[in-house]
Amino acid sequence: MNWNQVEGNWKQLVGQAQARWGKLTGDELESVKGRQKELAGLIQERYGKTEEEATRELDDWMASINHKLS
Repeated sequence: MNWNQVEGNWKQLVGQAQARWGKLTGDELESVKGRQKELAGLIQERYGKTEEEATRELDDWMASINHKLS
């Protein structure tokens, strides 16, 4: 799965994102609609992460999703 697919399937993935980043509200997750940069920005803001750390977390999350699908 790539980020275009994440955006297209965001309603199905929002629960997994909520489980991973519990400080993000459902409304915030709904508003980003799976857009990578916006989600990274929320993670940075809520968790005090750098851009690189947030991006790495998203990459790890994406890898875990892909692993579950295979």
